Amino acid sequence: MPKPKKSTANNRELTLYQENLIGEASSANATHSDSEISLPESQNINARLDETERRVAEVDDRTQRVEEATLMLIKAQEELQAKVSDLEGRWRRENVRLHGVTEGAEDGAQSVSDFVMNLLKEKLNISLSLDLTIERAHRSLGPKPPPEAALRSIVVKFTSYRTKEEVLKRAWQQKGFMLNEKKVFVDHDYAPDVLKKRREYTEAKKVLRERKIKFQTPYPAKLRVFYEGETRLYATAAEATKDMAGRGFGVTVIKPPVTWADKIKSTMWRSVGQTQTGGPLTEDSPTEGYKKKLEAFRRE
Repeated sequence: MPKPKKSTANNRELTLYQENLIGEASSANATHSDSEISLPESQNINARLDETERRVAEVDDRTQRVEEATLMLIKAQEELQAKVSDLEGRWRRENVRLHGVTEGAEDGAQSVSDFVMNLLKEKLNISLSLDLTIERAHRSLGPKPPPEAALRSIVVKFTSYRTKEEVLKRAWQQKGFMLNEKKVFVDHDYAPDVLKKRREYTEAKKVLRERKIKFQTPYPAKLRVFYEGETRLYATAAEATKDMAGRGFGVTVIKPPVTWADKIKSTMWRSVGQTQTGGPLTEDSPTEGYKKKLEAFRRE
């Protein structure tokens, strides 16, 4: 979400106006002594100083309101995105994906559904009389890849969640199966954003396997690690890698992503009586700094 440009332009215009006014006041101060400056000129400078301070306060207030409104919109968008991801996950809950099936292996069957049904019954020792009730099955969308490229997975949608879970259970117990001299794995059909988050654990899981430490990957994208005498559940890969590195594991620490909300908060104008970092106002604060410079040229 882009930052509002109007406030930035107003800030630049105000800054230029302030600097010009300070320069003019400095020039007037150097040219005239207290006894030499005329009353109309003094009144004009004071009026312009008052106008500058008023505009500083207006821009400060307007910018803060825009930033607060933007943060509210970002929060609403994140909540909507979370709901969409949850709905997509529920829509895929009866699906599985077959990874590693050679391109064209299904060409001899009447349909991809028939091919998958016969394949699963044969490789997972499922009774031939049992109807797996596959609603549909197809290759993942996209053109057929060249021979040396990665294989497209097969998406399978069952009519029953229990059937899907039984197929997954058998496939995981066997740790996959062989087909045309290639290993085939069966897994959940994750939504793209969930799959991206789960892939961030790749290096961490590799290190855990090397050390023979058991772990699980609960839905949607968590990591449960069974350390000796302790079990830890990580919500993100950033949290997991940071803790594992602190335990002496050779993993690359993943930094949490910087969101638009983080970027806006880091540059937000202060609230009344506060700096951007939340501390009390000082003469080093941007707005107070301009006011103090302007006060030096005020004429009574």
